[in-house]
Amino acid sequence: MTGKKSPSGLYAAAKLRKKRKKFRWSDVTYKRKKLGIARKFDPLEGAPMARGIVLEKVGVEARKPNAAVRKCVRVQLVKNGRVITAFVPYDGGLNVINEHDEVIVERIGGPEGRAYGDLPGVRFKVVLVNNTSLRAILEGKRQKPIK
Repeated sequence: MTGKKSPSGLYAAAKLRKKRKKFRWSDVTYKRKKLGIARKFDPLEGAPMARGIVLEKVGVEARKPNAAVRKCVRVQLVKNGRVITAFVPYDGGLNVINEHDEVIVERIGGPEGRAYGDLPGVRFKVVLVNNTSLRAILEGKRQKPIK
């Protein structure tokens, strides 16, 4: 008679539960969640938004099959000093932003905290410039404050 994989019987529930708990660690999503890996390596440290200073303007080439240079900025976060790349949305958005401007960045909404769409390595986007909405500045509703 060969042995069985799992225990069976009237008092096997605790053993089965323990076994299931052990094998869940081989599931990557479970392990990442339990160890808090996403939060540990997240530049925003779990916050929805973060403030930073623009270091430079950069153009990021889009992934295949698209051929474009997406306008982005390198931002140094105030809270922890980390440098991230943030996408600048809207037509002419980069013309509004200068170096040393204060910007607020938020997650771009890609899959599970990874890069979004055809932007390689870009996980954040610019929302506010000098505490004024980037969209409002571009639509002519607000003037960009000089800091």
